[in-house]
Amino acid sequence: MYNIVSTINPKENYYAKNVYPKKLKESIFKRLAPPNAEKVPALAKETNIPTATLCTWRSKVIKNNPTSNKKSSKWSSSDKFQAVLETASLSELETAKYCREKGIHVEELKSWIKHCQNANETKLEDPKELKDNLKKEQIKQQDWLWQNISKMNNKIDELLGELVEKGEK
Repeated sequence: MYNIVSTINPKENYYAKNVYPKKLKESIFKRLAPPNAEKVPALAKETNIPTATLCTWRSKVIKNNPTSNKKSSKWSSSDKFQAVLETASLSELETAKYCREKGIHVEELKSWIKHCQNANETKLEDPKELKDNLKKEQIKQQDWLWQNISKMNNKIDELLGELVEKGEK
């Protein structure tokens, strides 16, 4: 069991501050850490530590391990790549432990590894070739438009001629 020391501030007699042993705090920090973080109210009831204190400690735990509170879908590309690098030389057991600590699934990490391995597989087209192809397409479209405009003008002229002939009769 742990000895909790209460201190009283001499300037403010009504305020007592509990000082918790380092080992107790460390064990509580582990229990508050994701991905299997325990609920604060249940932990407060079990340990008789005030809920406000536990909430403060939980905030510290999350702040010290920013990726542990992120859902894997919220991880940046950079964070995912960092995870791939950090686990590259780990054994299967160590990788599983790493994933638990970070709150991700091993399958997700494996998917990220595959994405990293295939990152340079996509063949990018030559920008000059793309520009040339675009220009050719634009010229084709322009030719098609002019041909159709010409046909429409001829048809309009034909219809106007017919109207003029009908008007003269």
